[in-house]
Amino acid sequence: METTAGSTWKQRGTGVLAFVIVLLLMPLGHALMVLLEMLGAAVFVSALGLGALGCVLLWWGVARPMRDLYATLLGALGGVLTWTGWVEFSFVWIAHKLNVQPLMENGEVATKPEYLVMLSSIGLLGTMTMLFMFAHTRCPFFVWGQKRMGVHKAVAIPSASQRPLAMIAFIEMIMLVWTFYVVLLVCYDKSIAGDRHPITWIVAFGSLAWSIYLFWKLMRIKSFDHAVRYAIPTVVIFWNFIEIMGRWNLFKEIWVHPKEHWLENSLLLAMLVFFTAYFMVKGRKDRQRSARARLAEKEGKRQQAAPPTVRNQAAVLEGTL
Repeated sequence: METTAGSTWKQRGTGVLAFVIVLLLMPLGHALMVLLEMLGAAVFVSALGLGALGCVLLWWGVARPMRDLYATLLGALGGVLTWTGWVEFSFVWIAHKLNVQPLMENGEVATKPEYLVMLSSIGLLGTMTMLFMFAHTRCPFFVWGQKRMGVHKAVAIPSASQRPLAMIAFIEMIMLVWTFYVVLLVCYDKSIAGDRHPITWIVAFGSLAWSIYLFWKLMRIKSFDHAVRYAIPTVVIFWNFIEIMGRWNLFKEIWVHPKEHWLENSLLLAMLVFFTAYFMVKGRKDRQRSARARLAEKEGKRQQAAPPTVRNQAAVLEGTL
């Protein structure tokens, strides 16, 4: 029989594992972009194919009936690939086309041209945010905002029995990465703040504190697929802190130099594959265990609801076997 302490540690393990899987996607996404940039003339065709692959994973997670966990993982991975292939490289293309120069500091590239161009999407990002703020959603952040503005009941709709979890994870990944990219770019802009400005310090350590709070809440989630979806904002907000620490040159970002640090990045990829496989196997075993427990509980209730004569006959039959 499983103890309460053992159940608690298993529940926390679910949250930790979800956090690690989503966290590994962040540096690997960066490394993938850098590797694509090394392809030269074929870079934009390859980026187009990468984004298309992300959309295929999204389609697979939405169109094919499968477990919630698989759909969530496909949506999250599809979001990373589509963001890297279509969104980031669209800014690379425009920056290349307009001959935008990188931001240089002390003879080194501080901000690449594509990220300078990305800042122009701030208005579109704000418009997309309004779409979520004034539509039905289960995102705790937008639900909190809707309640404060008094529109939560107006936009609420009856809960559907089947939600497109792959699409939820997909758009969650893209919107969060986009949002905090723009936040960091605003902070780095010297005409607004600067990478050593107090605002940047607030964003860095505010993101760390926020992610710790979200991580604490993540530890309380039992469902594997829900844990992955909750890990996405937890990791992306935590990654703000990592990005700013890298900007301050407090450590070397090995994912920005994938060829130089091919071994470390290969280990990150191997860890992602291993933990994802373990997560899926563990989730399947837990579902099977829960299904057996529900079946046994249902059978017990059925026997209790049976007439006394039926229960007596069953007891007699069991005694004669």
